[in-house]
Amino acid sequence: MDKTKINETLRRNVAQLAQQSEKELGMMPATVAPLPSVEMVKHIVALVKSIIFPDYFEKRQPDEAIRAYHIGVSMEELLILLTKQIAHGLQFCEDCEVERTKEDVYREAEEKALEFVDSLPEIKRLLYTDVQAMFDNDPAAPNYGEVIFCYPSMNTMTHYRVAHRLHELQVPVIPRIITELAHSKTGIDIHPGAQIGEYFAIDHGTGVVIGETAIIGNHVTLYQGVTLGAKSFKYDEQGNMLNVPRHPIIEDYVTVYSNASILGRITIGHHSVIGGNIWITNSVAPYSKIQQSKALDVGFQYGAGI
Repeated sequence: MDKTKINETLRRNVAQLAQQSEKELGMMPATVAPLPSVEMVKHIVALVKSIIFPDYFEKRQPDEAIRAYHIGVSMEELLILLTKQIAHGLQFCEDCEVERTKEDVYREAEEKALEFVDSLPEIKRLLYTDVQAMFDNDPAAPNYGEVIFCYPSMNTMTHYRVAHRLHELQVPVIPRIITELAHSKTGIDIHPGAQIGEYFAIDHGTGVVIGETAIIGNHVTLYQGVTLGAKSFKYDEQGNMLNVPRHPIIEDYVTVYSNASILGRITIGHHSVIGGNIWITNSVAPYSKIQQSKALDVGFQYGAGI
């Protein structure tokens, strides 16, 4: 092919794509500061893992002083990187003042990063309750180490616990990046705004969806394909969708089996068992056992009757 034609085609399309349309400009943050880096956010989660599970994701250090040194190095790096990424993410804040100086933004980012670091002991405590719950609920788990190393649900919960704390600190966009990283890797989709208690277990996990306003108590177990979703949406007078509580409340000691869909702002009472392939849009009393009708065995053989 003629190189002149190739070059002209490339130049023409580069020129068109380099121009920002009104729609494109309207979707971008108002400031021109750098956007958050997905790769750096990945590294931030990796640093949190090395701090919370130091013997699993870093070289094992039996000596406490050496262990403390390595955790300290990781924590300092975490604080620096998280401050920078939060600062970049703050430009997505719709309620923030546009006229803030760069120093103001970084000061706020550092305060939020420090608050997050101060939350690491509690995040660690919660994650070890999740490890315990997943181990207790899975007879195929030979030891705790395999749960921490291998289970997609544990990887997801690490991402979620980090993202949820940043969400509580009103950090824009970064929490969603973190949970979507886990979603893309494990198939488990948990919004960072969801509230999940301790000793939470997800068995297998693929296809689990937990919406933003869902509230989950303690000692709850979900199986693959479970959806805690919204039944309908509310709108204001201008037709804009309202962000109001719209996802289920799951009380303590509830088990939800595979492919159950629990929709709307309803309550599943404590100590209930929800069977697989169930569609629930009404609240369930405590100690309930909900299951679908049993299949009929009509004795087909070799495809007869199909």
